Amino acid sequence: MENSTFPPYFNLTMFVNIGNYRYPAFVLCLLLYTFIVLANFVVIVLISREKTLHEPMYIFIMCLSINSLYGSAGFFFRFLRDLLADTHLIPRTACFAQIYVIYTYASYELTLLGIMAYDRYVAVCQPLNYHNIITSKMVSKLIAFAWIYPSFSVAACVHLASRLPLCDNKIPKVFCANWPVVKLSCFSTVTNNIVGMFVSTSTVFLPLAFVMYTYIQIILICRKRSAEFKRKVIQNCLPHIVTFVNYSITVFCDVALSRINLEALNPFLAIFLSLEFVVIPPIVNPLVYGLKLPKIRKCVLNMFSCSKPERTSQEK
Repeated sequence: MENSTFPPYFNLTMFVNIGNYRYPAFVLCLLLYTFIVLANFVVIVLISREKTLHEPMYIFIMCLSINSLYGSAGFFFRFLRDLLADTHLIPRTACFAQIYVIYTYASYELTLLGIMAYDRYVAVCQPLNYHNIITSKMVSKLIAFAWIYPSFSVAACVHLASRLPLCDNKIPKVFCANWPVVKLSCFSTVTNNIVGMFVSTSTVFLPLAFVMYTYIQIILICRKRSAEFKRKVIQNCLPHIVTFVNYSITVFCDVALSRINLEALNPFLAIFLSLEFVVIPPIVNPLVYGLKLPKIRKCVLNMFSCSKPERTSQEK
């Protein structure tokens, strides 16, 4: 009874449909993961080393890059291994650990985007009070909240899911996810549904609504200002808007896919849509912020040459 209701392994069934394409897929995914690590690492190093980038907006961008490394590591290490494996059984403990990492990554991303929207809102709508409101102490509190609340709320969901007696061990995805596991339950999941709805509302829908509210306020302010003011606002806010829209789309796809039968879709389309929110944002974020924000773009282009004047001056 113990083994049937609490299976020691879960079977990730979507790998079956990859077939002989797993070797090209492994090479492609390894290259993608390498790019994700290098691109986000460059952003983290630049912001931590360059004193001109020690501003709230860039600190939040650095947190996004750290979160990208965290989430992609939680997914790619296991995924690359499974691509080359003949069987795709994942131990129960490892499955719930992966659920925790991927879902906290998603929650961290949304709370950070909400905090960044607040930062942009204060900068545009209350520019004279910006430095009085967005202090270093406030930045620390906002970042702490962005990490701590999702950590405990997602832990509650994962704990409840881990206690459910299950009637099967097949998960129709290429990574472990909370809702597919809950759907395997033999008994009522009312408590899981209530807690899951509360966590989803507080970590997904509220940040999304808050970001939309802040940009509505920014648009209303910009309507009354000069063309030069609008240009500066667009330059500073566009990377965040692109990141927000990109992540919103990927989250929507993941939520929609969790409610349908993935095995009824084209296997390659199903796998691509499943991977969106754990692969696309970590790739797009450093590109968007690196190319669109002048300070970061300048430091990236002059990454090696920037240190040469310091060395020559020290030698003199």
